[in-house]
Amino acid sequence: MKVLLTGAGGQLGLALQQSRPANIELLAPGRDQLDITDVKQLEYWLVDLAPALIINCAAYTQVDQAEQDQQAADLINHLAVKWLAELAAKTGARVLHISTDYVFDGQQNSPYSTSAACAPQGVYGATKWLGEQALIQTLPEQGSVIRTSWLYAGHGQNFLQTMLRLMSARSSLSVVADQIGTPTHCGGLAQFLWWAAGQQELPTVMHWADAGVASWYDFATAIMEEACGLGLLPAPIELLPIASRDYPQIAPRPAYSVLDAAQSYQLAGITPVHWRNGLRATLGQLLATDQSQ
Repeated sequence: MKVLLTGAGGQLGLALQQSRPANIELLAPGRDQLDITDVKQLEYWLVDLAPALIINCAAYTQVDQAEQDQQAADLINHLAVKWLAELAAKTGARVLHISTDYVFDGQQNSPYSTSAACAPQGVYGATKWLGEQALIQTLPEQGSVIRTSWLYAGHGQNFLQTMLRLMSARSSLSVVADQIGTPTHCGGLAQFLWWAAGQQELPTVMHWADAGVASWYDFATAIMEEACGLGLLPAPIELLPIASRDYPQIAPRPAYSVLDAAQSYQLAGITPVHWRNGLRATLGQLLATDQSQ
């Protein structure tokens, strides 16, 4: 099966490339080859090359910057998804579109189901939600939205990489302790997406996240403990839990954004991995990479 991967250079895109099944002919153009906001380029990759499936990982993910550059965020997260869906409708291709827990307002205190009402608080979440709607309306039978949360990998720009860098340079660090979600490693999501790629019928909206819940402070603490145990950090540092109000950011974040992924686990027959185990596996891979260089 021929699959087009957009956003191939991002952390999830790289994880998908690394785990590509043998029966997949993967087209993974870089940003210099495919800018999803360029309709002519989209036409070449979707119409001329005619993939059977598109996995759309391309996104504007700078949450704070989106508040100041709404046009760019909307172009990538919403309008480009609409154009991609319209072309897929013409060619008959299926689309798996990656979305986010930020489509929710964070006021709930139990995991969000796929049918929960969306009420994004900021521009990033709002544009991702508009992208979801564009895909669903244009491809009601061929498109699926996969929401995920707190995604990280041993490469790319993410919370894990930021913490490892700061913890190696500082003696103390303040981390927000009142935002709750589920850290999710890219390797697990990639596994689920390759399963989904082989299915002809899928729910319109699906959730994927590792098992368990954590605050950013919990996640940071686990990163420090696991990284020190593996020798990726020389010694533990002082971690200070703080409230969101004490760490001012331009864009609001949901206070609680745990996703209910039970349906996805069941459909795919995949046993959920606790987020701490996913973290341990990711750090182990990072250590192996460092040792081989």
